Amino acid sequence: MAEAVQTLHPGHAKFTPRVFSGIQPSGGLTLGNYLGALKRFAEMQGRMETIYCLVDLHAITDKWQDPERLRQQTREAAAGFMAAGIDPASSILFNQSQVAAHAELAWIFNCVARMGWMNRMTQWKDKTAGKNAENSSLGLFAYPALMAADILVYHATHVPVGEDQKQHVELTRDIAAKFNHDYKQDFFPLTEPVIEGTATRVMSLRDGSKKMSKSDPSDQSRINLTDDADTIASKFRKARTDAELLPDTPEGLKDRPEARNLVNIFAALADRTVEEVLADYAGKGFGTFKPALAELAVEKLSPISAEMTRLMSDPAEIDRILGQGADKAAAIAQPILDRTFDIVGMLRSRR
Repeated sequence: MAEAVQTLHPGHAKFTPRVFSGIQPSGGLTLGNYLGALKRFAEMQGRMETIYCLVDLHAITDKWQDPERLRQQTREAAAGFMAAGIDPASSILFNQSQVAAHAELAWIFNCVARMGWMNRMTQWKDKTAGKNAENSSLGLFAYPALMAADILVYHATHVPVGEDQKQHVELTRDIAAKFNHDYKQDFFPLTEPVIEGTATRVMSLRDGSKKMSKSDPSDQSRINLTDDADTIASKFRKARTDAELLPDTPEGLKDRPEARNLVNIFAALADRTVEEVLADYAGKGFGTFKPALAELAVEKLSPISAEMTRLMSDPAEIDRILGQGADKAAAIAQPILDRTFDIVGMLRSRR
């Protein structure tokens, strides 16, 4: 992928190839977070600069958060990142609120973005559907501009995202393009979304038409990264399936959402293609497939659960790592922010 990434933006060769992505510390990391994000984040280390952020400013846009719980969830998310393979010595790992440049650049982008752009954002529509939108926070409406600032304050050229977040990266590109046009500068890169992998969107184990979510009332619908080996195995063995045998091609999974989901999960955990998995299990039933998937999942996920437990036993060390990461992040962000203010025409003392 490194070679492909380097050629995505020949018109922006002056920008250092740099990855940025983040996850809200809203508690309860799942298999969906691991396969859709954390596993991919770890694999990108060493290919280019990688910056990973726990976006705690975003976490307060939708509803009130208990302060102590938010701190705990931020530490838990950091533990999940590290347990999944994010090395703070190789990547920058920090929580968003420790780097003020995010919020400062977001204000500039609030003045660049248009109301119509925000009104069209799918997640705004989803989160206010059936509700009185006027009772929603201004932060919820404007948070795509903060997300753009999260990315562009590092001149990030690539953002690994799922399909459901692609629209936000497109908005980031629109904001960057408008800023560059308005101020006649080629200053911000047109960031590229990176969407790849067989299980970037992991579905519920109880309903293959719904995304795996920590907010689902049924704990059986998801694999939590804190689940122990027995729980992981049990949930996969009880996962909803159909009565048909597995096909020999991916096309045979088209109208079988539960079957497709489990095959995708197997492929992603095993670092294999769906075609390769089906070649091994075509013509076999789920009585054979689910135990094999459970065994594979335990092998891959149990070490992550154990490492998260170990890391969470020392919250002061997690805080130290996040603080150190914030210092590294700020060292990249501050010159970019200062230059942005210069371009806009703000007077800034050089402290």
